Amino acid sequence: MRSITSFGIAVATVGVHLTGTAQAFWRLPCQALSGLARIDPIVNPGVPSDHAHAVFGSGAFGLNSSPEDLLGSNCTSCAVTQDKSAYWTPALYFVDGNGKTELVENVGGMLAYYLLYGENITAFPPGFKMIAGDTRLRNFSLPVPDPPKSEWSGDQVSQAALAQKALGFNCLNYAIAPEPSLYRHFLPDKAYLDAHCTNGIRMELMFPSCWNGKENDSTDHKSHVAYPSLVNAGTCPDRYKTQLVSLFYETIWNTYAFKGRDGKFVLANGDPTGFGYHGDFVAAWDGNTLERAVKECTNDSGKVEDCHLFDLQGQSEAQTCQFPTPQELKAENCRGPRVGLPGDVPIQSGPEYASKISPGGGSDQKGGNTPQSSTGAASSVPTLAYTSAASASSVGGSYGGAVGGLFAEVVSTSSSSLSPSPASSSSPSSAAAPPDTTSPPSSVPVGGLSTVSTTYSTNGRQAYEIVVVEQEVTVTATSTLAPGKHRRHLHQHQHRHGQV
Repeated sequence: MRSITSFGIAVATVGVHLTGTAQAFWRLPCQALSGLARIDPIVNPGVPSDHAHAVFGSGAFGLNSSPEDLLGSNCTSCAVTQDKSAYWTPALYFVDGNGKTELVENVGGMLAYYLLYGENITAFPPGFKMIAGDTRLRNFSLPVPDPPKSEWSGDQVSQAALAQKALGFNCLNYAIAPEPSLYRHFLPDKAYLDAHCTNGIRMELMFPSCWNGKENDSTDHKSHVAYPSLVNAGTCPDRYKTQLVSLFYETIWNTYAFKGRDGKFVLANGDPTGFGYHGDFVAAWDGNTLERAVKECTNDSGKVEDCHLFDLQGQSEAQTCQFPTPQELKAENCRGPRVGLPGDVPIQSGPEYASKISPGGGSDQKGGNTPQSSTGAASSVPTLAYTSAASASSVGGSYGGAVGGLFAEVVSTSSSSLSPSPASSSSPSSAAAPPDTTSPPSSVPVGGLSTVSTTYSTNGRQAYEIVVVEQEVTVTATSTLAPGKHRRHLHQHQHRHGQV
């Protein structure tokens, strides 16, 4: 006989409380890569880039794509169909002791936050371009962790310092309270990731939001914009008094799939430290949609569904949007396994500034780079122990500053006997961890279950990434029943936002 079984699900609730002067925001889900390739039309137009990028957004992304090309695409991998912008960052790879290289799985795509922070906010003008971060940086000379923002002065508020504080590497362990965003400005070493980050690493990037009000781009793609004095808030420098929308990227990488394997994690630009993490953005919104949204979509829920201007598509539609790979790169294996990084980028650990890498070359042609080379000593990054968002706020003020004072987080958990229970200890090392794996799975394990699909939802000021998983269940009643498959939603696998 058949029976219907009701499952109780553990739900970790993230209360997102708006603070400071922020009035509204929306989080744009880009739930699938539009492509992975050595392409960067901002820095290396017309030729293959020196390193591989994980790209989200317009289906017209390419070696020479202009904002007009992006806008002319018939698709996007993001949820809002009027947005044909392009968003990209370097991909993350695992390099084993023999030089074998594999792409680390991206989990859930990208979240691009449009934060309406401050007064008289201006939408990105059509064709606007900018870069955040420095691909050649391999050192961090500032205090670790960040002092309270109230104590920032001198070198702490230089543009160079603010740009480094705009990077975040959030150690994810959903069994315990989350770390604050932008708390850690470097990629933890593999031993730390294996021991503590059971749900991977979330890379975070805040873009400059102060603009000179004139150029849509600049020679270095940076000097037309600047950071406000507290990374995402505060005072804009002289000559940069136009307040733009604050743009913030989040991407999650499943580093825990490589637990126990000998090797290291390296960004596609040859950076094992994370100091050289960076991102690019080209604005390509239909007509005046973004300008209107900045004025009219002032709901603080963070849900794109709450903006009446946006036309939305589902995950399945977003996943079909893929940009065409240029002929000269079609044979390149950017996912691995392979020997060395795509483009044969040398691994440069620092602390000195990394040498410039030549762009160009076709599929697995080296673009002038030295095969499988590694320069500098073994990568050395600071040690920064886990702290929760709440403790970061209560002990010494504001760390890092992520969505920059915008989010304060409260976590509450309820569970049934059928749900995984969070560890009682606050120490990451004591938290329950999924089983060890020896290679990246085709889907992300959540409590030993396999992922069917991922979607995003918010409820008021609660933000969730919802993973639909599939579990094989055998139900026994008065007679033996055949195994049946049940799908359930787990709200534990979610983007969590830190307090600053």
